[in-house]
Amino acid sequence: MHPGFQIAAEAADTLVSPWRFQAHPEVWVLMVFLVGAWLYAIRVIGPLSAEVRAGEPVLTRRQAGMFTGVIALLWLSSDWPIHDISEEYLYSVHMFQHMALSYFLPPLVLLATPVWLFRAILGSQRAGKVIRWLAKPVIAGVLFNVVIMVTHVPAMVNQSVSNPVLHYSLHVAVVASSLLMWIPVVAPDPAMRIGYGGRMVYLFLMSIIPTVPAAWLTFAEGVVYKQYDIAVRVWGLSVTTDQQIAGAVMKLGGSVFLWSIIVFLWFKRFMGGYSQQQSYYRKPESVLTFDDVTREFDRVPAAPEPSRD
Repeated sequence: MHPGFQIAAEAADTLVSPWRFQAHPEVWVLMVFLVGAWLYAIRVIGPLSAEVRAGEPVLTRRQAGMFTGVIALLWLSSDWPIHDISEEYLYSVHMFQHMALSYFLPPLVLLATPVWLFRAILGSQRAGKVIRWLAKPVIAGVLFNVVIMVTHVPAMVNQSVSNPVLHYSLHVAVVASSLLMWIPVVAPDPAMRIGYGGRMVYLFLMSIIPTVPAAWLTFAEGVVYKQYDIAVRVWGLSVTTDQQIAGAVMKLGGSVFLWSIIVFLWFKRFMGGYSQQQSYYRKPESVLTFDDVTREFDRVPAAPEPSRD
């Protein structure tokens, strides 16, 4: 076969095979590194940490389960097929990927991190002071929303799809800004969390800005991202339908998730112990018996008789 025809045939085969397997060794290396670093911290650093009190476990079962969820979610959203479908065919899958990296993954990471490890990562060095400053609610909230807006600019999206360095840089920016945004809500160190009321207001504000690009995608009449206007349509979704689904994922996925946490915090703060306080069940009152009275008299020494002198 002529080399030109062979290249054309391979290109056509690639075009019509959106589900073809594509290896991502950089993702596998990242997974191995994260698991290895985690095991080293738990088995070597943790037992020697002064933050871990005698008799306390270095890692709880709940934190271990959370870390397993972190690795599973990161691998699912970063490897084949979600990575490839999201970058080459459907912007709605791309939106789901960003939702996982910004809304679901960061709180899992913080919940999986023991207090001693969190404090060791921050430390008292200059980097730790910078992170603490960036994690302040106002600064973290602004950074998070700026990154959200920038990563939805059409020129940025179209360029990042064909530029691996820019693509991974944006993903790092999304995860980093999201971690900072979630620290005031679920930081392992209680000193870095804000109060229940502050958390509820903070999360509500975080749900407002993303509605702007979500509405823009949902009601856009033309093609917003030219990179996804290709001949092969996965699941038969048109470009317009794909954009509308992406807008719905961003609006409903982000807002509903954050509002659900707000409702949970409200019940936890204001409804704690409500069932016990409103219960009609009353403990039976203790009945004073003759034996009880006799026992108390026997316990108290008798008063001395007055002197006759």
